[in-house]
Amino acid sequence: MFGFFSTFNSDAIKDVNFYKGGVPAQYGGKISSVMEITTLDGNNQDFNVEGGLGLIASRLKLEGPIQKGKSSFMISGRRTYADVFLKLSSDENIKKSALFFYDLNAKLNYRINDKNTLYLSGYFGKDAMAYHDLFDFNWGNATGTMRWNHVWSNRLFSNTTLIFSKFNYQVKIEDDNNFKIRSDIYNYNFKQDFQYSLSDRHNLKFGVQAALQEIRPASIEAGEDSNVNSLKIQHRKGADIAAYLADDWSITDRLKLNYGLRASAYATLGPGTFYTYDQAGEAVDSTYVGNGKLGKKYFYLEPRVSLNYAINDLTTLKASFNTNVQYLHQLSNTTSSLPTDQYVLSNNTIKPQLSNQYSLGYFRNFASNKYEFSVEGYYRDLKNQIDYRNGADLQANELLEGELLFGKGRAYGIEWFLKKRLGRFNGWLSYTLSKSERQFEQINDGKWFSARQDKTHNIAIVAQYQLNPKWNLSANFVYYTGDAVTMPAGKYFVDDRTIFYYDKRNGQRMPAYHRLDLAATYDIKRTKNSYSSLSFGLYNAYNRKNAYLIDFREKEGQSNVTEIYRIALFGTIPSITWNFKF
Repeated sequence: MFGFFSTFNSDAIKDVNFYKGGVPAQYGGKISSVMEITTLDGNNQDFNVEGGLGLIASRLKLEGPIQKGKSSFMISGRRTYADVFLKLSSDENIKKSALFFYDLNAKLNYRINDKNTLYLSGYFGKDAMAYHDLFDFNWGNATGTMRWNHVWSNRLFSNTTLIFSKFNYQVKIEDDNNFKIRSDIYNYNFKQDFQYSLSDRHNLKFGVQAALQEIRPASIEAGEDSNVNSLKIQHRKGADIAAYLADDWSITDRLKLNYGLRASAYATLGPGTFYTYDQAGEAVDSTYVGNGKLGKKYFYLEPRVSLNYAINDLTTLKASFNTNVQYLHQLSNTTSSLPTDQYVLSNNTIKPQLSNQYSLGYFRNFASNKYEFSVEGYYRDLKNQIDYRNGADLQANELLEGELLFGKGRAYGIEWFLKKRLGRFNGWLSYTLSKSERQFEQINDGKWFSARQDKTHNIAIVAQYQLNPKWNLSANFVYYTGDAVTMPAGKYFVDDRTIFYYDKRNGQRMPAYHRLDLAATYDIKRTKNSYSSLSFGLYNAYNRKNAYLIDFREKEGQSNVTEIYRIALFGTIPSITWNFKF
C-alpha cells in the first residue's frame, strides 16, 4: 500500500537483527545494510489464535503442534479491504475498482530426532489497484524455503537451505490501446552454512552459497484491436557462487574481533545477445551466448572486520571495515521508487557495484542502564555506479544498456541515538546527518551531485507512556529531507507536443517529509496466555500532504507556463482495531 503498512507482519516475527556497519561474511550479493529476520517456528505444545480486526485491515495468526513436542506449524496473514468499501459508492466506476493488499507467512517444522530438524516456510504477498475497466495494476512476491538443521557434535552444526523467490508486476490498459505489460524476477538459491565452536574464545562460521537469477524485463503484449505493437524483451540470466569464512574471536574479556573473508564469482548465462556500445550509447557490436553457456565473468574478494572494545561495563568503542559486491542493479528515472522500476544484471557492459565502508562508533549506557546513547560515523566509497542519460527510455527498451552511464559515488554521515529503556515513560530519539553523492563524466560537467536517495537530515522520535494498568499511549514522529530530483530547465514544442529538457541532475529537492502518528491501547483483559485490547490510531495526525511523486504540466489556459504538482497518497487516517489472543 505504497508504504502505509510495514512490509513485515510483526505477528510472524521471532527476532530481528540489523547490520549497518560491520556486515558478517555470510551475507553478500548487495552493498546495502542487512536486515536479518527470523520468523516464529510455531508452538509445539499448545494451540494459539492471535490477531486483530480493524477498520482498515485485519490479521490472523494460528499456531500449534502437529505432533506434540516434535512438530508444529505457524500461519499468519493480513489483508486490507478498502475495495469492500468501494462497492458502497454510488459511482459505477468506483464500484468496479480495486485497492487492497494481502500477505501470508507460513512455517512448518519437524524435529526428526535430537540431531535433525526440518523447516519449511513460505511467504506470499500481493498489492492490487484498478480503476473500472481502464487499468489494472498489481505486483507481489512469493518465496519458499526448505532448511535442514543438523547437529554433527556438541561443537559443530550446519544448516542446508534451498530457496525459491519470485517478484512480478503486471499492468493492464484496457482502453483503445488494450495492452499488457508484465515483468518477472526469479531467484533459485542454495546455501550450506556451518558453525563450529573452536574454543571458548573462537566461534567459526563458514560455508558456500550459490544463486541463479533470471530477469524477464517488461514486455508488451498487445490485444487484437490495440494501437500498440507487441514487444518481447529477451530474458537475462546470471549465476553467482560464494564461499566465506568468519571468526568471532574474544581476544580478552574486553576486546572482541570479528573478521572474515568472502570470495564471490559471477557469470552471465545464455541464451542471449549482449551488445557493446560507444560513448553515445549506440550499439556497435554484439556477442551471442548459447543456451547454458557462460558469458562475462567476474571474481571478487570481500574482506570483513569489526572490532569491539569495552572500556568499562558501560562504555564500548566499535570500529569496522567491509567490502561488498552487488550484481543486481535497480534503475529508476522517477522521483520515487515504483514497482515498475527496472532491474538489470551485471554483464559485459554493466560491471558489479563495489562498496568499501568504514565506521567508528561510541556506545554508552548510564543511569543504571536506564538510558543508552550512541554516536557512530561512517564513510562509504562506491565504484561502478549506474545512472541514465538525459531523456533515457527505461521501459520496454531492447537496448537498455545503451541508456546507462557509469561513474562512482560516496556516502558519509554521523548518527546519534538516545533511548530511555525503563520506566512508565520510555522511547527513543535518533538523528542522522548524512550525504550521498555521485560523479559521472557525462552528467553535470563531471561535478559531484546528490544521489536520488540523498537525505541530509533524518529524525525519528518514538514515545510510549503507560498511563495506568489499562491504558498505554504512544506517539511516533518522523522527519527527513526530501529526495533529490531533476526538474525541467525549459521546454520546447514539436508537432504540437510539449517536450521538457533538463539541466542539472538532482539539483532540486522534493518537499521535506514529516508525519506524526498517535495511538492509544486499552487492555480489556490480559492473562498469562491470552489478552483482549482495543487500539485507537491516528496516522498523519496533522494531515501533512507528503509528496509521493511530483510531476510537471502546462498550466491550464497558459501553455507557456509550467507548474509543478505533487501526488500525495495519504492524509489523516483514523483506525480502530480489536486485538486478541487465546
